[in-house]
Amino acid sequence: MPFLDNVLQPPMYGWQDADGNLVKPANREILREFFSRLNVIKDRRNWLSFFSWFKVICLIPFLVVFVIYFLSWWTVVAALVYGIIMAIHGSVWYNRYCTHRAFEFAHPFWRFFTKNLTLDLIPEEIYVISDHVHHAKADRPGDPHNAQGGFLYCFLSDVIHQPIARNMTEADYFDVKLLMKHTGIPGNNYLQYQKWGSYVNPVFAIASWLLNWAFWYSVFYLIGGNALACTLFGAAGLWAICSRMFNYEAHGRGINKQCKGKDFGVADKSLNQLLPGIIAGEWHNNHHLYPKSARCGFQPNQVDPAWRYIKLMYRLGAVSGYKDDKRRFYEKYYRPYLEEHARYLNEIKQKEILGPFVPLRKDDTFNTKTW
Repeated sequence: MPFLDNVLQPPMYGWQDADGNLVKPANREILREFFSRLNVIKDRRNWLSFFSWFKVICLIPFLVVFVIYFLSWWTVVAALVYGIIMAIHGSVWYNRYCTHRAFEFAHPFWRFFTKNLTLDLIPEEIYVISDHVHHAKADRPGDPHNAQGGFLYCFLSDVIHQPIARNMTEADYFDVKLLMKHTGIPGNNYLQYQKWGSYVNPVFAIASWLLNWAFWYSVFYLIGGNALACTLFGAAGLWAICSRMFNYEAHGRGINKQCKGKDFGVADKSLNQLLPGIIAGEWHNNHHLYPKSARCGFQPNQVDPAWRYIKLMYRLGAVSGYKDDKRRFYEKYYRPYLEEHARYLNEIKQKEILGPFVPLRKDDTFNTKTW
């Protein structure tokens, strides 16, 4: 826990006050921190945060061109489909593999294939390291996605809360490298980390981004011309914006909105929500219960497309193994709940049959009217 206490760069307003309570900054404080951390002229170690949002900004012209010149029923359908693909990829690559290593690839080629299955948008280190902290401190001070801090606190967290600390010891930075090693992203040595303030080197990050976007624009153009290419690049931009809202909604906007029989993990405010679940397999409460499980759709009718991709890759031989905690979930949570619910329904049924209980008086005769 001490490592996770200090692995992220704390905001200027801090994680908690003197009493250990969450600091809830005003929006102007959040925006001041946001723009300060994008300032690469002031500090070159801000480069990764700037780079992450620069990619989103680069997608806005594609979105504008799509709306003005290529808006039609088929491009709208294509945009929706690609948005779903982006969401599934996010669950598979960033969450279940890069952070929690819920499955293993049989060969580095399949890791490279899955990483580049969609447009390169989110730097892996920003997602992975902070997500470990998020699970360790969910809805408590220090959680980079703490929904109790408000919408902007979560929406801009990739810049103001998620980057790794810049003053780590060599031993702590070595632990960061261990958390990132299996992703295949080459990391800086300790001296390079001190210079750039990041795990990933800017040369590698920029080169892989340019190659990824050039490849996918060429593919989309060959399939459907500029209309399809601009549509899907614009859709990727919308996804990048919407994905930054996820944790705020998935933790009830800071309010406990959990439902019995639906959300079994009560250690935090995470929720199993229908739309993120059926689109990307993001049954978030299940995921917090069993973060290392390659399957998150445990309950009946909880569709999990991310799990389907992993399972398909396993059958094709591209994935060598995975962890599936559905049986553990059923034994510990779901089956006891069903049994308790069945007993409750049985009691209700018995009361409906017998009616309310009325005690007998001494002079009463035994008949059904007195019961």
